[in-house]
Amino acid sequence: MRKLMLSKKQIVFRFIMMTISSLLLSFGFNMLLIPLQLLSGGISGVAMVIGYITHSNIGWLYLLLNLPVLIWGWFALGKQIIIWSVFSVATSTLFMQLIPVYPLAHDVLLGAVYGGIAVGLASGIALRCGGSTGGFDIVASIVTLKKDLPLGVILSSLNGLVIALHIIFTHDFELAMYSLVSIFVGGKIVDVIHIKHLKVTVFIITTETEEMLKHLLNHPRGITIIKTRGAFTSSDRDMLMTVRTRYELAELKKQVQSIDQHAFVNIVETVGVIGQFRKIREN
Repeated sequence: MRKLMLSKKQIVFRFIMMTISSLLLSFGFNMLLIPLQLLSGGISGVAMVIGYITHSNIGWLYLLLNLPVLIWGWFALGKQIIIWSVFSVATSTLFMQLIPVYPLAHDVLLGAVYGGIAVGLASGIALRCGGSTGGFDIVASIVTLKKDLPLGVILSSLNGLVIALHIIFTHDFELAMYSLVSIFVGGKIVDVIHIKHLKVTVFIITTETEEMLKHLLNHPRGITIIKTRGAFTSSDRDMLMTVRTRYELAELKKQVQSIDQHAFVNIVETVGVIGQFRKIREN
C-alpha cells in the first residue's frame, strides 16, 4: 500500500504553525491565567489546580498528565495526529519554563477573556494543522468520531468538570466563574477556527478507486461509489461520495491529493444528515 507522506514544505509549515500554537498556549497560561489563579480547563486545568494547591511546577505537571491521554490517542486517532500532539505538549512545556509567570492584566475579567482567546487560538491552530494541544483536545476528537457533537461544546463540557474540581478544593466560586468565562471564550474560538461544526459532502472523481478506498475506508465515515462518464471524453470513471465534518476535511484533501493529483473534487456544504453518519464496524 502506498504511504501518504507530507512534502517538506508541508512539514515545515506544520512545524511553524504548531510552534506558534505552543507559544500562544504558554503565553496564555503564564501571562494571563496562572498569575490570576484562573483555570484553562482540560488537562492543563487539572495541572493548574494541582499546581495551585501544591505549589508545583505547572508546566511539568501538564506534561506528566498528558502522557496517558497521548497513549490513548495513539491507538484511537493514529500516530500522525499524536506525533504532532507530542510535539505540541513538549514545546508548550518548554515555553512555559522560558516565559515568566507575570500578570499582563491585573483585571480578572480581562485575564479570563484574553486568556481564553489565546488558549482557543492555540487549540484551533493545532487542530487545523492536524495535531492538538493534547489533553481534552484529544479526548474530544475521539468523541467526535463516535458522536455527532460540536468539538467546542465537548471541550467546554469536559472543562466544566475541571471547574467543579477547582471549587471542591478551593471553595472560591468567584474565580471559578471567571474561569468558566475563559473556557467558554476558548471553546467558541476553537469552533470558529477549527470547524464551525458544519458537515460537507465530498464528491471525488478518480481513476485510482481501489487505492483511494484502501486509505479512506480506514476512516469511520461511509463511502458510496457512483459510476460516471465524462461528457467531453466519454471515459468511464468512479465517483466516490462521502460526508465529513469540516474538521475532517483538511486531512481528507491531503489524502486525495497524495493518491491522485488529477482527481476532481467537489465539496458542498450539507444542511443535514438523516441515517447512519458514522460507519458501523463489523465484528
